[in-house]
Amino acid sequence: MTGVLDEAIKKAAIAWISVADGPAYALWCMPVETSLAVVTGPGEQYAPGLAEADRATVRLRGDHGGLILTTEAVVHRLDPDREEWAEIAPQLAGKRLNASGSAEELVARWAGSGCALLRLTPAEETVVAAPGLPGESGAATPRETPARVETRRPFRLHKVVRR
Repeated sequence: MTGVLDEAIKKAAIAWISVADGPAYALWCMPVETSLAVVTGPGEQYAPGLAEADRATVRLRGDHGGLILTTEAVVHRLDPDREEWAEIAPQLAGKRLNASGSAEELVARWAGSGCALLRLTPAEETVVAAPGLPGESGAATPRETPARVETRRPFRLHKVVRR
């Protein structure tokens, strides 16, 4: 089982992560040895409750884009004053798309604004892979959001005659 987990982590650029019974959020991540590094907080990706959690459920996809495994992961928040932060944060900042400023400025902003740099280490005894995965798609209904925009009818230059 660890071979599938190791390969899934090595290839992970995005993971669906949920805390307790909450909804899963698609979060960009970076593989770090046998763990995943994730950043959340002000100005970064939204992951409610993840920074305060001890454990989270991680779902990883395969090359075909579909779910290949789920696992419980131990959540460890990195301290900006420790060596582990100095090692992982610049690497993660370098992978951050559309970041304003350099990687060093981004790392300084993460430390100064209270962003949480988290290391999620899967618990191997909780890995569920095929054929143990559920048969249904696992798709959830879209959550309500104030950002929804009503679609307008398409513009027609000339009157369209229906037959």
